[in-house]
Amino acid sequence: MSLKILIPILILTIAMASDPDPLQDFCIPISNPKSPNKLCKNSTAVTANDFIFSGGKSCGSFSESGFATVSANPSNFPGLNTLGMSFVRADFKEGAINPPHVHPRGAEMVYVVQGRVYVGFVDSANRVYAKVIEEGEVMVIPRGLVHFQMNVGKRKATVFGCFNSQNPGTQKMAAAIFGSGIKEELLEKAFGLSSKEIRRMKRMFES
Repeated sequence: MSLKILIPILILTIAMASDPDPLQDFCIPISNPKSPNKLCKNSTAVTANDFIFSGGKSCGSFSESGFATVSANPSNFPGLNTLGMSFVRADFKEGAINPPHVHPRGAEMVYVVQGRVYVGFVDSANRVYAKVIEEGEVMVIPRGLVHFQMNVGKRKATVFGCFNSQNPGTQKMAAAIFGSGIKEELLEKAFGLSSKEIRRMKRMFES
């Protein structure tokens, strides 16, 4: 194949592999933003309120483990639709954790609003990159890598996680392994645990 033919094919392939540029300034959906066919409001029917989210002013409901989240995405913040971004407010009581998990479709920036939080991720070579960060500091988490947070301060901690995807997805490692229905025999061999220990883990994480 000649270079005259190959180069345009490579350019076209690269162009098709990237996210498409928006075809309009914004798209405030008329229908459910999770629907594959999103109809947009006429711009004359759009107001400033469509681009404002007030849900992050206070924390969500705390779980028994002392962790609370409030998410903002196109399903509850229409102004985010088609913009390729979303965020979450996370609050931690003293000692609380956000256990190891991944966001398969988005990188994340973790910004500490208050407190001291141990934040880190593990790369594909099993190297851990982690540090305690404080108010005003930011850590970036590459897309799809296992990461975690823990409040190491003496008071409640609050962080904001910002994503470069409007639907980054979340998969918690322990729940995915022990709560998904993987055969016990495989888990026993993978982790060197007894069948009794595996059943105990499954009871903890099965939904």
